[in-house]
Amino acid sequence: MTIYTEEIFGPVLCCVGVETLEDAVAFINRNPNGNGVALFTQDGGAARYFQNNIDVGEVGINVPIPVPVPLFSFTGSRASKLGDLGPYGKQVVLFNTQTKTVPARWFDDETLSHGVNTTISLK
Repeated sequence: MTIYTEEIFGPVLCCVGVETLEDAVAFINRNPNGNGVALFTQDGGAARYFQNNIDVGEVGINVPIPVPVPLFSFTGSRASKLGDLGPYGKQVVLFNTQTKTVPARWFDDETLSHGVNTTISLK
């Protein structure tokens, strides 16, 4: 089934029938790609089992397309992942940011006339 083995980005719905929830998780986890998946259920236990055992980057529970808002990173898993960070969210901000620590202490001109001040005052 080419539609299931190729990673298609578009308005495509692929439905596959399996016997049990465990079979569904195993079936999905065997796919080399791990972009996104959706589960529709009213059973909270089944949803928790699914989200904890499925190996994909984006899991939708009762939502048709598990695409996050830009606040979160777009995540993939296995062959569906490019690098170790997503293009959105905190991870990309941290990736594109170099932190710099600059402790500073300023003195008035009168203090400077006595030479370099190396004291540390905690008041």
